[in-house]
Amino acid sequence: MKPELKSIIRVLVVDDSPLICKVLTNILNLDPHIIVAAVANNGTEAVEIVPRLKPDIITMDIDMPVMDGFEATQRIMAYNPTPILIVSSSVFKVGMDKVFKAISYGALDVLDKNELEIAGGNESGRILIEKIKFLSGIKVIHHPLAKLHKERPTGILEVPEQKALDKIVAIVTSTGGPHALLEILKRFPKDFPCGIVVVQHITNGFVQGLVDWLDCECQLKVKIGGDSEEIRPGVAYVAPDSFHMSVEEGGRIHLSDEPAYNGHRPSGDVLLESVARIYGERAVAVILTGMGRDGALGMKAIKLMHGQTIAQDEKSCVVFGMPKVAIEMDVIDKILPLKGIAEEIAEMLT
Repeated sequence: MKPELKSIIRVLVVDDSPLICKVLTNILNLDPHIIVAAVANNGTEAVEIVPRLKPDIITMDIDMPVMDGFEATQRIMAYNPTPILIVSSSVFKVGMDKVFKAISYGALDVLDKNELEIAGGNESGRILIEKIKFLSGIKVIHHPLAKLHKERPTGILEVPEQKALDKIVAIVTSTGGPHALLEILKRFPKDFPCGIVVVQHITNGFVQGLVDWLDCECQLKVKIGGDSEEIRPGVAYVAPDSFHMSVEEGGRIHLSDEPAYNGHRPSGDVLLESVARIYGERAVAVILTGMGRDGALGMKAIKLMHGQTIAQDEKSCVVFGMPKVAIEMDVIDKILPLKGIAEEIAEMLT
């Protein structure tokens, strides 16, 4: 499902660096369908401008004086929900947790500002324009601060070890995926009885930050998968930047730098098809929120080998693209809201 594209997209640029503001403005104004309507130099200015300007989308820096991008994202999504693209640096670990916390509060995606500064208006500029056009059409929802602060953490599931040791859980996702992964993985205990393999499409340079954030927030171990690494119970392995990740005989991970598959590397289809081949009916596969169709063919392979399949429902998806394709192919056993997926995984394993 493609978000609605507005005829003219009005952008609010939020960054304390005059250079970055100029770079972003110059790139975005190259497209006749995009206009930078205003610039804010910190989060406080952004929070004040949004209700008056009502921009179609915001580019948001994280590390800023007065009010940082994380707090600004919280406030905007609580009172004036607007699509937000985080534009941050992937080379500094300081503040990386705030990038993913901002995504958990409703920001849609992240882009590396260093690439923009280096590349100017070339390939990174094209990617920025594509993201702005796509994300500006997504209908975002309120994330009330008070509700989020008072909400009790959901309990950890009990997943019996019996009958699950030789199984595997495979998850593929894209836009909206970091928050969805957190909602699922945080429900699993540290002694989760099988391994989990994940493909998450995200801007190069941010996978390690995502993994560190998830590992800190979850009881089970979350890490980047390594070539020939043994898949162990209680560990979630996330595909690294620019490598296909698959599983092989003996329950090990295989990394490959072969060309992109249907435009993706890592590819959800590559991972799921290998899971279907090696684990067959012992696999539980999940396809979550995301644009495009990556993972649908892999879900079909799982289904054909009598594994079990789950898709996130439309209402709880940020982008109902990947799950929609798999559902339309009739290869999904259960279509569930995000908050019901962890329980269903546990049920399928036992």
